[in-house]
Amino acid sequence: MIRPFGRASANFFPEKSYAVVVASCAQEARAKLSGQIDLIVLDVSLPDGDGVSLCRAWREAGVTVPILFLTAKDEELDVVRGLDAGGNDYVTKPFRMMELLSRIRALLRPRHNSGPDVLVRGNIAVDQRHMQVRQSGKAVSLTLTEYRILLLLLQHQGFVPRRTLLEVLWDMDSKFIDDNTLSVHISRLREKIGAEHIRTIRGVGYQWMD
Repeated sequence: MIRPFGRASANFFPEKSYAVVVASCAQEARAKLSGQIDLIVLDVSLPDGDGVSLCRAWREAGVTVPILFLTAKDEELDVVRGLDAGGNDYVTKPFRMMELLSRIRALLRPRHNSGPDVLVRGNIAVDQRHMQVRQSGKAVSLTLTEYRILLLLLQHQGFVPRRTLLEVLWDMDSKFIDDNTLSVHISRLREKIGAEHIRTIRGVGYQWMD
């Protein structure tokens, strides 16, 4: 786990089950990233650059490790930039430790396939074994969170309530729900696969449209 903050400490995470690798800047984070890293907790403001650019570079290089932004930058545009760069979640300071740990557990939770390895709905095909998505035969690049939202929409009949999405994706009770973050992910997913496929049922949730 990488936490590239200027005053990082391995004692930041109190749970003994987490082995923490600390990096104080982007350059050090690049050097310490390895196949043993399960999660990256990343700040936007780094001494030698910005976390958004670092996240984007990692994604372009094929790094698939979940990335959680933890930053004081809390404007909606900042959230959008972080998620567009390939971040899986975005938590702003000041934050609640229980909420942060809950989001970390959600990103680290093993994913189990349900149903056939390849799920097909309309022109969308999802290979659950390899976590790959194709639309009309062409590969679609999704972040981990976008992939999980898409899979939930395809697997459920009718619609998926917003609360269900929030609880499944982030393992949170109601006091930790970040509704705006979900809206940003839905917006990005619509841009990638077509807005016509995800219908908003106001006050209820979302429905997949073939």
